[in-house]
Amino acid sequence: MGKILSDLGIYWTNFIAQVLIFLIVYGILKKFAFGPIQAILEERRKRIEGAEADREKVKAQLADSEAAAEARIAEANETSARLIAEAKVSAAAFGDKERAKASQEAQDIVTKATEATKVERDKQLASLKSEFGKLVISATGKVTGKVLSNDDQDRINKETATQLAN
Repeated sequence: MGKILSDLGIYWTNFIAQVLIFLIVYGILKKFAFGPIQAILEERRKRIEGAEADREKVKAQLADSEAAAEARIAEANETSARLIAEAKVSAAAFGDKERAKASQEAQDIVTKATEATKVERDKQLASLKSEFGKLVISATGKVTGKVLSNDDQDRINKETATQLAN
C-alpha cells in the first residue's frame, strides 16, 4: 500500500501536514469569516421578514380603508334615496298648484342630494387617496430602510394619486 501511495506522489508526512493546515485555515475562516457572514445573512433575513409583515399590514389597512369608504358612499346613497322617496311622497300629497310647487322643491332636493352625494364621494376619495399615499410612503420607507425626503414623499404622493385616478 505504501508503494502505491508513493507511486502516486502521496507521502504521509505531507498529507498529514496538509490536513492540519486545512483544519487550521478552516478554523480561522469559521471564526473570522463564516460567523460574521452568517450573522449578516440572518439579520438580513429578519429585516426582509419584517418588511413582508409590514407590507401585509399595509395591504390590510388599505383594504379596511377602501371598505370604510365604500360603506360611507353606500350610506350617502341610501340617505339620498330616502330623501328622494320622502320628497316624492310629500309632493303627491299636495293639490295641483301645490303639486307643481312641491315637484319643483322635490327636484331641488334631488339636485342638492345628488350634489351632496357627489361632494361626499369626492371628499371620501380625496381622503382615501391621501391615506393611501401615506401608507405607500410608510411602506416604501420601511421596505427601503431609509427616511424619505419631502421631495420623495411628494413624488410618491403624485404618482399614487395619478395611478388611483386611472
